Amino acid sequence: MSLVKGAGDGVKVTAEKVFSFGNFPITNSMVTSWVISLFLVLFVKLLVGKPQLIPSKGQLILESVIGGIRGIIEPIVGKKVFFPSFWLLSGLFFFILIHNWSGLLPGVGTIGYGHVVDNHFAIDKPLIRPGNADLNMTLALALVANICWIYFIVKYAGIKAIIKDWFGNKANKSEVSSIIFALLGIIFLAVGVIEVISIIFRPVSLTFRLFGNVFGGESLLHKMFVLVPELQWILPVPFYFMEVLIGLVQALVFMLLVSVYIGLICNHEDAEHH
Repeated sequence: MSLVKGAGDGVKVTAEKVFSFGNFPITNSMVTSWVISLFLVLFVKLLVGKPQLIPSKGQLILESVIGGIRGIIEPIVGKKVFFPSFWLLSGLFFFILIHNWSGLLPGVGTIGYGHVVDNHFAIDKPLIRPGNADLNMTLALALVANICWIYFIVKYAGIKAIIKDWFGNKANKSEVSSIIFALLGIIFLAVGVIEVISIIFRPVSLTFRLFGNVFGGESLLHKMFVLVPELQWILPVPFYFMEVLIGLVQALVFMLLVSVYIGLICNHEDAEHH
């Protein structure tokens, strides 16, 4: 086992199995995700304590953060769907953000089993791996987000509104001739088919966008440690700051994309009103 950063052939694409329960494998990314989830629950509990009418400092900090997130997503999803969807969107943001930043903690990817290569200890099986650097984790997040999206649009918009939004003729029949209206109807029907195809591929794009950025960041940091061994104490530092920013941006992008998907169907009334 080693605590040394920087040897080895790079970050592996697949997560490593640490142990198993029967035939069910437990990977290093799963262990990290469980620890992060427990940390989030305990951190919020300790920060807020028992909610009070006159908020404590911890409660005030959390309420300010939640208020900031509300100001971002409420205009997108609409007032009708904001409260039902807030638990999903805020949960995705905080979960992805902390997981993205977890890869910057000491010991992540550097504690594990391996062997000595050129006077360096090469990690063959790291015991800790960022959850979002595992394709299974990002796929699970994307599938959960899209299943919840289906639930929200069916419940708060309805099947009729969904079909009209995807395939309906958006032209005003009183302003165009019957022939033009019919031709536009065919065009909007074709656009609806394309829209359905794009919706089918949304989980794929959400999965690989998040995985690619996190895995790429992990690989970049690893290479910065081994590129110039004499400078491994300073060379990766700028890239740590870059990964902090990228981790925040990717969490925001994931949350905002899901918000936009919900708002495109459910926020028509608010948009027309404004």
